[in-house]
Amino acid sequence: MGRGNPVMITVETIIHSPVESVWKYWTEPNHIMQWNNASDDWHTPHAENDLKVGGKFISRMEAKDGSFGFDFGGVYDEVRINESISYTIADGRKVKIAFISKNNDTQIIESFEAEEINAIEMQQAGWQAILDNFKKYVETVKEE
Repeated sequence: MGRGNPVMITVETIIHSPVESVWKYWTEPNHIMQWNNASDDWHTPHAENDLKVGGKFISRMEAKDGSFGFDFGGVYDEVRINESISYTIADGRKVKIAFISKNNDTQIIESFEAEEINAIEMQQAGWQAILDNFKKYVETVKEE
C-alpha cells in the first residue's frame, strides 16, 4: 500500500466457550455466514475458507436490502490450530488473530492494519461489532 508505518487497530473479547469450539465457529463457512456482520441489517450469504498457509478465504458481505455489498477475502500467512491465524487481505493489509485458552473461556485478540479511507474509530467500531456478534453467536448456538 505504500505506507511505511501502518496504524494497527486491535479489538478483543472473551467468549465463554472452549477454544476448540471457538475455533470451529470462527473458521467453518456454515458458521461464518451466521455471525459475520456488524449489524442486523447486514448478512454474509456466502463464505469459503481454505484454512491453510497459502489458502484463500472469501466472505460475501451484503446489506439485507440489497443496496450494497462487497467481498472480503485474503490469503493465509500462518495457521496454528486453536492458537492463531495471520492473513493478508486482498488490498495488502495484514491481520493477526490470537485465540487464547483460559480454562473454559477463550480470549480473542484481533489486530489489523487500518485502511486510509475511513476514520480509525469507525474501523475499530466496525471490527469490534463483528467480533461482538461472533461472541453472541458462539455463546448462544448449540453444539452440533
